[in-house]
Amino acid sequence: MSNDFTVQCIHDGQSGLNVALTSSFDLILLDVMLPSLNGFEVLQQLRKTKSTPVIMLTAKGEDYDRIYGLEVGADDYIAKPFNHRELLARVKAMVRRVDLLTQPQNNHTVVFEDIELCLQSRTVKVNQNTITLTGTEFEILNLLLKDPLSIISKEKISQEVLGRRLAAYDRSIDMHVSNLRKKIGQYSHHERIHTIRGSGYIMVGGQ
Repeated sequence: MSNDFTVQCIHDGQSGLNVALTSSFDLILLDVMLPSLNGFEVLQQLRKTKSTPVIMLTAKGEDYDRIYGLEVGADDYIAKPFNHRELLARVKAMVRRVDLLTQPQNNHTVVFEDIELCLQSRTVKVNQNTITLTGTEFEILNLLLKDPLSIISKEKISQEVLGRRLAAYDRSIDMHVSNLRKKIGQYSHHERIHTIRGSGYIMVGGQ
């Protein structure tokens, strides 16, 4: 036990993937640099069937690693070397979010035109087509749908979804929103999430 967490350490990608697919975890810390399968390959395979929250460990200054990790389904990232207190804070924030999501939900469904989000089943439909979202993407969409046609700041998204303040030059929110746009865009004929430069994002109608 460490800081009240039970931790299992696995040091190669293939073994880690096998355990992640056959076991249940609240959170996975995934290093990019792993033998047999690298972190990206592990994440790509994992996301085919599992939505377990993933924090990627990337090399300091490697923007490509961070962006690509978010593109293939990471929930957050932290650059090495890192302060252990920052890592612990990120982990605790993510676990708190998972705890909230596993609490019983009423069968509340949010509908905005052709987009339907069900909190209980954690499913999203666009024009009656089900789309698969990561936990972070689901929470961002839920936040935008709570107040459609209003600007939601990146800072608010970071605080409420990732559980941390938005850092300078942090592109994680941008990448999650970009992924969300693409998934919604498969079944909607209009771009539904607009970027308001310097302010944040807004969910708009599709008419």
